Amino acid sequence: MTTPIMARRAYGPSFALLTLSVAISAATHAQTLTDEEKAKADAAIEEMIVTSRFTTNDRLDTATGLGLTLYETPQSVSVMTSQRIFDQDLRTLTDVVNNAPGVSARGLDSSRQSFSARGFSIDNYQIDGIPMTWSSGGDAGETQSNTALYERIEVVRGATGLLTGAGNPSASVNLVRKHADSKVLTGSVNASVGRWDTYTATADVGTALNRSGSVRGRVVANYEEGDSFRDLAGDETSVFYGVVDADVTDNLLVRVGASYQDNEPTASTWGGLPVWFSDGGRTDWERSKTIGADWTSWASTVQNQFADLIYNFNDDWRLKLNVNRNVNEADLLLIYMSGTVDRDTGMGLNPSPYNAETERDQISYSAQLSGNYSLFGNEHELTLGAISSDQDFISQTRARSDVAPIGNFYEWDGSYPQPTWGEQSVASEVNTKQDGFYGATRLSLTDEFKVILGGRISNWEQTGQNYGTPVDLGDDNVFTPYAGMVYELTEQHSLYASYTEIFQPQSERDRNGDYLDPIEGINYEVGVKSRFFNDALHTTVTLFNVVQENLAQPDVGQTVPGTEPPVQASYGADGAESTGIELEMVGEIADGWDVSLSYTAFEAEDADGEPVNTNQPDQLIKLYTTYQFGGALDKLTVAGGVNWQGENYTDTTNPVTGQDERLEQDAYALVSLMTRYDITSQLSVQLNVDNLLDETYYSQIGFYNQLEYGEPRNVTASLSYQF
Repeated sequence: MTTPIMARRAYGPSFALLTLSVAISAATHAQTLTDEEKAKADAAIEEMIVTSRFTTNDRLDTATGLGLTLYETPQSVSVMTSQRIFDQDLRTLTDVVNNAPGVSARGLDSSRQSFSARGFSIDNYQIDGIPMTWSSGGDAGETQSNTALYERIEVVRGATGLLTGAGNPSASVNLVRKHADSKVLTGSVNASVGRWDTYTATADVGTALNRSGSVRGRVVANYEEGDSFRDLAGDETSVFYGVVDADVTDNLLVRVGASYQDNEPTASTWGGLPVWFSDGGRTDWERSKTIGADWTSWASTVQNQFADLIYNFNDDWRLKLNVNRNVNEADLLLIYMSGTVDRDTGMGLNPSPYNAETERDQISYSAQLSGNYSLFGNEHELTLGAISSDQDFISQTRARSDVAPIGNFYEWDGSYPQPTWGEQSVASEVNTKQDGFYGATRLSLTDEFKVILGGRISNWEQTGQNYGTPVDLGDDNVFTPYAGMVYELTEQHSLYASYTEIFQPQSERDRNGDYLDPIEGINYEVGVKSRFFNDALHTTVTLFNVVQENLAQPDVGQTVPGTEPPVQASYGADGAESTGIELEMVGEIADGWDVSLSYTAFEAEDADGEPVNTNQPDQLIKLYTTYQFGGALDKLTVAGGVNWQGENYTDTTNPVTGQDERLEQDAYALVSLMTRYDITSQLSVQLNVDNLLDETYYSQIGFYNQLEYGEPRNVTASLSYQF
């Protein structure tokens, strides 16, 4: 079982820190193992000693499907390992994105986040390499996905159309599940307490389910409850996960598993705080100020079931079949506030209560055949695959009446009455189907020079209705090419380049009434990858250019035929372009000293040279480092980090003065600290401090001309026991 490992290199002592564990009834099977079998299992665990806690030498499928290492992949790829997640106490996917190289998160309100990279929104996600379609901004809890479910989280920046099909040319996030890989009883349990009366308990355990260990099980449970820095707000989260791995034969592995996450927040907000007073001046709220009421909630559940069949024909060829079902449900009771506040009386905000239930049900099937072949005296790799997904989305809302006024917002205490809700009706019902067939080969032209060529054929269709408007979109036989090369300059340094694409269907129509072709997202990338200290330290220098072609633009003076009222016609034009640089260093720079350091800078402009997506920071510096002492202090680990981001802004119009105005977040830095002490080889205590300097900042400003504050200083103490 792969777990967070606090490891020196092979020449130093090692301590294991797992995230949690409780016993399961099947654990009794582990007690029947013979001494010889236990010794072999223990030896297998010892072989898992890693050279760095912050990087991996595993082969990844996220970018190409070819199972390449980070060093071999001709794109920018970062991995947030289980140890990194454990050290920083990163509990949700949003926490991971806030700390991962080259990507950023923007808070829309108390329950939603939007992610971005290289100037464009991230809408490509994978679970164990299987593409998933999530709602914009994580409307049903997606961005709150609990990290207790995952072994690691991979981020591939740039276009990833070879595997994901439709989307933006920003990045793809792959969530790699934990699997049942231990033949002996092993696990951990963790409990923590933090600011705002936050309590967390997590358990993670795995064991053999039969005498030989050919059938193994693993379960994870997590529970968290607590209040928030926002007035009235709180949250309760429950997570359960179970998986069984079975070696049916020496060549056949079958995995079956399921997970469930339930998010039950209280006093949820929808949108942010008002930016302007009614005299046109800017507001200045306390960070704890909320627009949530004592009955508002953005409750959500995420269910996932999956089955994998992996068959190894021989040492060279493997077939993997997968079926995956993901169901996201949300139960929304919310209130939105618009308008400006009178500086003296606190009056002026207008309420818009909202009651809705949504469900997004996606089932996906995939098949992938991968292997090696000989040609012209060299060995090459090949992968062929097919992915099919079918998603149904439905949103049902209730009309409202008897809506009470907000009153004096200075005196807002959440005791606002619910309106009278009417009968439920279907607001949106949309079906989305996507099929893709892809292939890629890695050609070894020489020992030093490797070339990857590939492509994907995609079919995409969306039908239904959205708030009374018919939806009928589709594109067939969209070809997405992929090309990359890696040239090994020396044993330590490689030069790489890649050309990747992705497509994004759009709903705009032209003057003839035809839907526009999909936006083509294109990513050009060149860089140098290096490795040091026997592969313990990796560095990457990347130059990239990202383009969105065929972006819909207004066709001035033209309307879509047959529309009433008339709908503006559009045409496909050259779109937005982002050019920038990424630097990353990750791994062990000295015995016991691990570091992750990255810098990202880009400039994004539209076809007319005007800045675009300025609400995303165009510069990021992220540093996190840990040091495990040796000698008499070998039980002590200390860590610290700084996340700095450049300014971001939204240009808008002051609704009172009518003047142009910029809503801006200046550059800021968030500092974090961690210390851990191993009481014994199994028991440890850890202290994490986030936003050490208690920086006041906006997690977003400008979304619907409102603002949202980021979290103040937070302190968490935890106790972990591993067995």
